[in-house]
Amino acid sequence: MERKSFLQLLFGSKQSSKKEEASASAPAPARTSRVNRARSPKAIAPPPEPVVEKLDNARKILVVGDFLANGTADGLSEAFAQAPGVVVIERTNGSSGLVRDDYYNWPEQARGIFEEVQPSIVVVQLGSNDRQQLLVDGNREPVRSPSWVAEYERRTRALIDALGGGKTPLLWIGLPAFKSPSMTTDMVALNSIVRKQVEMAGGEFIDIWDGFVDEEGKFIYTGSDINGQQVRLRGSDGINVTKAGRRKIAFYAEKSIRRLLGDAAAEGISALDSANFPEIFMPPAPGENAAAIQRTLPVAMTDPALDGGTALLGEMPATAGLVRSPRDKLVIDGLLPEAPQGRVDNFSWPRVEP
Repeated sequence: MERKSFLQLLFGSKQSSKKEEASASAPAPARTSRVNRARSPKAIAPPPEPVVEKLDNARKILVVGDFLANGTADGLSEAFAQAPGVVVIERTNGSSGLVRDDYYNWPEQARGIFEEVQPSIVVVQLGSNDRQQLLVDGNREPVRSPSWVAEYERRTRALIDALGGGKTPLLWIGLPAFKSPSMTTDMVALNSIVRKQVEMAGGEFIDIWDGFVDEEGKFIYTGSDINGQQVRLRGSDGINVTKAGRRKIAFYAEKSIRRLLGDAAAEGISALDSANFPEIFMPPAPGENAAAIQRTLPVAMTDPALDGGTALLGEMPATAGLVRSPRDKLVIDGLLPEAPQGRVDNFSWPRVEP
């Protein structure tokens, strides 16, 4: 048995009693009951639209260019996904341009692509990678110098000639603004150079600049999509374009394409074959045994007997005699209406019954 000290003898029992009271008074933790909350139903994604089979004679839209053109081709494919009479064919090279012809020579490559595809419309978007020196007569000319501009114009014309030379409808989509101010300045210059050459060749330059800048002309990440909703248009690097941005670029070209293709770009058209060709009824041709045409007497066009009637169409029927109202008698003839029997102004003698 442990011996207690003098202090324990004086205060020990009191402390132990406090501990016992504290343990006794401490309430037991309440037992929480598990509540099963109803789970909110998961949003069901709408079913994908059925894939529309393209017609064998569908109009071909050829899209050529760099990485921006690749995204534009995706946007155009989405725009005409439900149009059986239109098919989008993409022939792009993401890192290409008109400056580095040693890497990819667009005028040479485009000629073979054009002959292979035989497009109805050509869409071009090129130039984002062309902010670099250009080799002219063995000299490297700086960007936007007079020699650089002259050579770039020549290469632009060569590409246009390789893509039909203006005989096939040409839509050249301009370049958007970029995050870098210096890059944006160069894009403005390139758009000006290309626009001049495209319009001289009879093509159409599609300006998309205002769709990717704010009211002050500055680069924006977020802007309106084709439905007017605020969405992200550009990637975080300030160069690439999001899916909504690609669809927006395609929307600018879509309007001109639908105008050029007309009914071929409509949705719901189908090819006519022996299975769905409409039945056409034609009057039978007269044969050898056809009854001889009998000679008839001339009939006047005004004869009402043509339809078995007795009156010409449009003839107004004779109106029955009209009975004038008391007002008409007063206004026209000046005759007062007869006073009722027994009224003070009725001066007629009453009839006496025999």
